[in-house]
Amino acid sequence: MAMLSHLIFPEALSPVISLLLIAVSFATSMLTAALGLGGGIALIAVMANVMPGFALVPVHGVVQLGSNAGRALVQIRHVDWKILAWFAAGAVFGAAVGGSLVVNLPTPYLRLGIACFVLWSVWGRPPRLGRAGKPAMGIAGFLATLLSMFFGAAGPIGASVLATLGLSRHQFVANQAVTALVMHVFKVLAFGALGFAFAPWAGLIVMMIASGFLGTLAGSKLLGRMQEATFRKGFKLVMTLLALNLIWQAVRALAA
Repeated sequence: MAMLSHLIFPEALSPVISLLLIAVSFATSMLTAALGLGGGIALIAVMANVMPGFALVPVHGVVQLGSNAGRALVQIRHVDWKILAWFAAGAVFGAAVGGSLVVNLPTPYLRLGIACFVLWSVWGRPPRLGRAGKPAMGIAGFLATLLSMFFGAAGPIGASVLATLGLSRHQFVANQAVTALVMHVFKVLAFGALGFAFAPWAGLIVMMIASGFLGTLAGSKLLGRMQEATFRKGFKLVMTLLALNLIWQAVRALAA
């Protein structure tokens, strides 16, 4: 049993925390499949509370890659390939620039940055772009991938452009999935090139991806049937509490 636990769970985390993250991956993937956005931010907020800083963004990136791949597969018939092409072109440059700038930030500063990004994501207003047009997805791909190298989840950037394109709800969810997938692919490649060792986290990553795919299937069945107004209020409250806890942890660590 101890050998099995060692193979599945990383030494840096307790089995209880690993199981918690597997469950959270299911819940956040269900959230994103049902609403089109929010799961990646929710997952990074929870992970940042329990994981060491050096592994946080790379592991989150691989898990989100798997989660978005599953969601994209389920919604593939609604994908607009021109949107994906423009986003991918920008994402290549975002990963290249981010890879040249990213450093192993001390955990307190990383938690502060993620907390601020979470608070902006749930309480800030996305930019009003009018009808930006599909080529604007190139700029979104660059900015989202660049910022995700530091903060893990940058879905609101791509979503702010997608929201101007007159997409149906299913089209929005599908295109959000494939653009996020591309963003995380390039990010993971960049962290691999920078030398991050994914192998010790492989068991946890596989389990989180598997539970995330199950969450995607569950969330896809809820798409179009969920009362968003009430849910979003609860989502904002939970995300705010997680962000405030991250700030508290960071301030306490810096003060010590």
